[in-house]
Amino acid sequence: MTRTEQSPHGFEERLLTDLKAHVAQRAETVPVARRAGSRVRFLRGRRLIGVFGLAVALTAGGLAVQAIGVGDRPPPTADAAEIFRLAADAARQQPELTARPDQYVFTELLTTTRELPDSGPYITARAQLWQSAGGIAHTQARYRPETGPDGWSELRVIRPIDPGDPRRELDELPSPAYHGDLPTDPAELLRYLREHPVDLHLPEGADEQAVYGDESMAYTTARSMLRGYVPPRALAALFELLARQPGAVVMSGDVVDAAGRHGVAIRMPGVIGGNEDLIFDRDTHVYLGNRGSVIRNGKESLQSADALLRVAIVDRPGQLP
Repeated sequence: MTRTEQSPHGFEERLLTDLKAHVAQRAETVPVARRAGSRVRFLRGRRLIGVFGLAVALTAGGLAVQAIGVGDRPPPTADAAEIFRLAADAARQQPELTARPDQYVFTELLTTTRELPDSGPYITARAQLWQSAGGIAHTQARYRPETGPDGWSELRVIRPIDPGDPRRELDELPSPAYHGDLPTDPAELLRYLREHPVDLHLPEGADEQAVYGDESMAYTTARSMLRGYVPPRALAALFELLARQPGAVVMSGDVVDAAGRHGVAIRMPGVIGGNEDLIFDRDTHVYLGNRGSVIRNGKESLQSADALLRVAIVDRPGQLP
């Protein structure tokens, strides 16, 4: 958990809740004879793979392998600053998308998360999100298990979770998902991030001055922007300023993201109780997604990973590009 974040896996927590309800609902529609046969296969395979739910196994594929040795760090072939600068160069080459405040940033990703912080099965699902470009409406999303017979869930509204009561959702509108007016100079962008921090929905009694005044807050805000859409020149500036952030390290080995793409992971500083890595394509250095791990009793294990598949601008929730 970062020094400034109280619930870094809020999206993944909602995903787990939605998938449980979706699998249970679909299970009720499966004929009894078929469910019996599926359950036999489920029980036979239980010793070999991670599973989720009583009706269908949702395997994590290769992500379970990634959990092994996630904290190993032999000397890398490139430092973090060099990778960030290469990522900035790659960002400048991307086509620019434009959006009106009433439109939506459509994002499709593969998200893998663990049901418990340091144990239990990994669940991989394909998620489609429609985030308000201008921050004038709540995010809507739907999910589909990446394996198994279940199709897409119903489109549902996603609201922030109350940190004081995780069972309650807040009515606050999100920040704009289209970051079209960001400074394109790294130093100016850093000042902007410090003056416009992401809303962390802190629990009652939290020391807001200490949290939002922490030097790592700008980088927490920067990472949150990667969940929306940042235009190419501003994205390049963001990676350039991260290149100047001390403490980031390149993780060793060939990292494979949730979509099976080979990349390089940069571990960000300022995290307590776990770690957060940004993943870039090993050859092109295009940003691929992120992964987060937790540390329990001195042992690190992968908790969640998001692989960004595509981003587009659409007119309404549910519309596909």
